[in-house]
Amino acid sequence: MNKIRLGVNIDHVATVRNARGENYPSPLRAALIAQKSGADSITIHLREDRRHIKDKDLEAIKSKLKIPLNLEIAATKEMLTIALKNKPKFICIVPEKRQEVTTEGGLNLKFKKSFLKQMIYKLKKSKSRVSLFIEPSLDDIRDSKFLDADCVEIHTGKICNLINKNKNYKKEFQKIKKAIHFGNSLGLEVHAGHGLNFKSAQILKKIPGIAEFNIGHFLIGESIFFGLKPIIKKFKKIINK
Repeated sequence: MNKIRLGVNIDHVATVRNARGENYPSPLRAALIAQKSGADSITIHLREDRRHIKDKDLEAIKSKLKIPLNLEIAATKEMLTIALKNKPKFICIVPEKRQEVTTEGGLNLKFKKSFLKQMIYKLKKSKSRVSLFIEPSLDDIRDSKFLDADCVEIHTGKICNLINKNKNYKKEFQKIKKAIHFGNSLGLEVHAGHGLNFKSAQILKKIPGIAEFNIGHFLIGESIFFGLKPIIKKFKKIINK
């Protein structure tokens, strides 16, 4: 059985830095510590408003990292240009709304479909693995395959909220399970991300077919108290034991 990979999202190290306009804490330093601590990839989201990760962070991390960099970007011409210039190993195309606090849902794959297909084609030609951040919807899985994505990342925000509030999550769990099975049957690699913590990762890892978890906000939050290395090792143990 293949081990599930752990992608560590370090966006919120940059959030803390930017709160005071200082040059610390350093996202690059966090990326290198995460790499040394067993992360399989590093995720950063270069938002259009640059609210946390900046262009200089992307360039610095890309130049120093030895494990794959997973760059999250919106489906825009600006972000396509940046991605083609920097050529990260992994790219995840995500939706963005300027006023949202965090990503609120999966991509609308029927909006700007022709642009999205051309964007994926160019990114793959540039040797990047391309993932689409989607809802656990069979239609979205089917559309992702049509668009020629390599992978999909299932938005796990809804089930994580249900778990955190001690509400019944079985219906959402089954929905995600079906989406993962369908994605795998079409030859798509399936990932999971958004809102994950120790408890929700423990529950979701029971679904066969998840190749990768991407975890950020909770992981960085816990690291304030316990350090990056122990938290990364704990997540690795949870998703693979």
